[in-house]
Amino acid sequence: MDRRKFLKDSAAAAAAGMAMTFPSFEGKAFNSEGKALHGKDAPGMDVACDLKFRKDGKFKVLQLTDTHYIWEDPRSDRAMENVCAVLDYEKPDFVIHTGDIVFGTPAEKSARAILQPLVDRGIPFAVAMGNHDSDFDLTRTEMYKVLRSVKGNVNTPDDKGISGCSNDVLTLSGPEGIERVFYLLDSGNRAEFGGVKSWGYVHSDQIAWYRAHSAAFAKSAGKPVPALAFFHIPVPEFFDALADKGKVMRGNIGEHPGAPVFNSGLYLAMREMGDVQAIVSGHDHNNDYVMLWQGFFQIYGRFSGCDTVYNDLKPNGARVFEFTRGDDGFRTWIRLCDGSVEQDLYLYPGMKNLSSPRG
Repeated sequence: MDRRKFLKDSAAAAAAGMAMTFPSFEGKAFNSEGKALHGKDAPGMDVACDLKFRKDGKFKVLQLTDTHYIWEDPRSDRAMENVCAVLDYEKPDFVIHTGDIVFGTPAEKSARAILQPLVDRGIPFAVAMGNHDSDFDLTRTEMYKVLRSVKGNVNTPDDKGISGCSNDVLTLSGPEGIERVFYLLDSGNRAEFGGVKSWGYVHSDQIAWYRAHSAAFAKSAGKPVPALAFFHIPVPEFFDALADKGKVMRGNIGEHPGAPVFNSGLYLAMREMGDVQAIVSGHDHNNDYVMLWQGFFQIYGRFSGCDTVYNDLKPNGARVFEFTRGDDGFRTWIRLCDGSVEQDLYLYPGMKNLSSPRG
C-alpha cells in the first residue's frame, strides 16, 4: 500500500466540544475550572503534572494514536466509535495521544470533537503532537493552544525555548515519592537538508532538555528513575532492530517504520541516561508490535483511527499500559474496539524474551 497516496486524501470540517462540568478523578487533582494541577514534587524541574497511583496500587495509561479525525466526514465514524469503546472497556486513569489527532479542516473543530469522549468521561490526558496535526488550517503553535484548552489536558505552555510543541514531563508517584517518569516529545513534521527529505525528528535541544530532567530526577532519587518516552515518529533504530537477528518481537508488522533519515541521537541519549525503558510511538498504521532489542523496548500503539487514511490492521483499538506501585516492570496489552485483547505482556528490566517469566 502506498502511504503517500492515502495520506493525500484529506477532507475538511469540524466542531467545537460542548461545555461540561468536569468530574472528580481519584488519581489526579483538578482545580475548579477542570484544569489539571501541575506537579510540585520535583522542585526546579518542569513537571506538567504528578499523577498518583490508585488506592489499589495500580495506574493505567491508555495510548490513543493516529485518530486522523475529520469533522462531519463519515469516514471518521469508526474512529469515534473506537475511542468511545476502548475508553469504556478500559476506564483508564490517564490517556496519552501520540499524535495525528486530526486530518482535515477546520482542524480545531476536528480536534475538539475526537477529544470530547475524554471530556465526557472526566479522563485527564496529554498529547505528543504528530506530523499531520499542523498540515491544515492551523500552525503547530495554534493547534497546540487548542489542544491545551480542552478540559482535562495537562500539557504545559509552549514556552520552554526548545524545538516543537508538546514537550512535557509527567511523573507517577506513590507514598515514597516519584516512581516513574513519562517523557512526551514533539517529533515534528518533516525535514529537508541538502535536498534530502525526511520525516521529522526530535532535535538536539529537546534531547538536551530531556537529559537535564533525567539527570535531575536521578540526582534526587540517587539512581535513574524508570521512564517511558512517548512521541509520534519512531527513531531510526527501529530499522536497526528489525534487521537484527537477535531481536525478539510480538505483534504485527505491516510496513517499514516511517522513521526519519536523519539520526539526532535520541536513542543513544536515553541509553546513556539509563532511565527510559521503552520508546512508544505511532505514525505507522499497520504496525502494533513490541520489540525487545539491546535490552530496550520499542513499542507501537495500535491504530486508533478511521478510513480517512490507509489502515490494513483491523479492527482498530488502543494500547494500554498498567503500572504497579513498587514494581519496576509494567504490563502492556492492546484493547480492540470489539472488546478483545491482544499482546498481554509483562515487560521488565533484564528480560531476555517476551514470554519468559520474571526471574
